[in-house]
Amino acid sequence: MKKEYFKNNKLTNSPSFSNQIYQLLLSVPKGQITTYADLAKALNSKAYRAVGSAMAKNPWLICIPCHRVVNANGSLGNYALGSDKKRHLLEMEGIEFSGEKISDFNARRFRFD
Repeated sequence: MKKEYFKNNKLTNSPSFSNQIYQLLLSVPKGQITTYADLAKALNSKAYRAVGSAMAKNPWLICIPCHRVVNANGSLGNYALGSDKKRHLLEMEGIEFSGEKISDFNARRFRFD
């Protein structure tokens, strides 16, 4: 339902970089993660920091699952509600950690085709 809402509402009506990122992020399923760099590359961009900025400004925190976006080294990165909340959300989706990094990072990494 949420994907349909966003596909037929504000996201598709605005071609902004942020909205393009949010649209891409809808395709990352529960239990998988992606990186800031992967999102930028999916838009043929090297603007990794702009992806982070879009995540920080995400007005639909849980509906657009920005908690699934992590650093390329497998560490959490930032989250508007704090890193503890981000980790908790990822753990609820089955993501496991070894210290501060995702244990099975490559196996859980979603690739945009």
